[in-house]
Amino acid sequence: MALRNVFWLGSVLLLSHAGFAQKAAPTPLKTSGNPVFPGWYADPEAAIFGSQYWIYPTLSAVVGYTYPTDQADPNARISYAQQVYLDAFSSPDLVHWTKHPHVLDTASVKWAHRAVWAPAIVAKGGRYYLFFGANDIQNDQQRGGIGVAVADNPAGPFKDYLGHPLVGKFENHAQPIDQFVFKDADGKYYLVYGGWQHCNIARLKDDFTGFVPFADGTVFKSITPQGYVEGPVMFRRQGKYYFMWSEGDWTGPDYSVAYAVGSSPFGPFRRVGKVLQQDVKIATGAGHHSVLHVPGTDRWYIVYHRRPLGDAEGNHREVCIDALHFDQAGRILPVKLTTQGVRAEPLPPL
Repeated sequence: MALRNVFWLGSVLLLSHAGFAQKAAPTPLKTSGNPVFPGWYADPEAAIFGSQYWIYPTLSAVVGYTYPTDQADPNARISYAQQVYLDAFSSPDLVHWTKHPHVLDTASVKWAHRAVWAPAIVAKGGRYYLFFGANDIQNDQQRGGIGVAVADNPAGPFKDYLGHPLVGKFENHAQPIDQFVFKDADGKYYLVYGGWQHCNIARLKDDFTGFVPFADGTVFKSITPQGYVEGPVMFRRQGKYYFMWSEGDWTGPDYSVAYAVGSSPFGPFRRVGKVLQQDVKIATGAGHHSVLHVPGTDRWYIVYHRRPLGDAEGNHREVCIDALHFDQAGRILPVKLTTQGVRAEPLPPL
């Protein structure tokens, strides 16, 4: 694929009067371009740690054969067997990205052996906690679900934190995948997750080893809005709680993102509409995103994956960044897909 997005662009200047060719000095990139880095990646989790932006995506392996597995899913693809590690990418300005390979590998998570998906990350107490889905379990008899790994550096290496899944069963019919960690204004942390058109929220213990039951004794509450499929994201802006998710088939061109607004992390959330979807002139399958907020500003970005035009391979997904805007009433405006991406946005001093 094109390498136009990698660090610096070079050019050649011909000096006829000197009779030789000389390389010009590297020209700084003015925008990130889309995709922002090379490779097939999906489900990007974006975060800010110190003076660096970080993206943790799913490796989007591409092999079209069936996977000989003891799992119950006969349609499992061998690509799931290759999805056994996670890479990360860091940037000081959203434009120049550095790859950090294999920040997490299932070699350090003994219960996980395939389909490591959709990481979510949070920093707490000087450590970094990476939440991930593994094994693509199809029922409660299979081992897998949502795990937690920990490291002293956002570049890893991350090691298994619990020795077992944090969520290993289907609660409220939600497949335990596509986890997102939301920190509320009062300092409480919540796990928001779910596939198979169901979404749960649960309050995490302060040490992330389990959950704190709600006042009614339940641990997992359903907050599934109309149209929900997977990929939940939650954030606060001006006192409102924004809940976003992906809709449609992740392998198809109509994959998209919709949202709702509530007064608390529990909603109720009523679907407002789609804000990210394909542009037949730019790309298809735009979905499974995360949101970046530049501290001390009202500037926001959406980090998402999409598929190149004319490419029908479901796993051919690339990570892109575009601006996220709101109107005066706080509604999210439809996202404009671009090929140029975003301008440099260095983080403010700590």
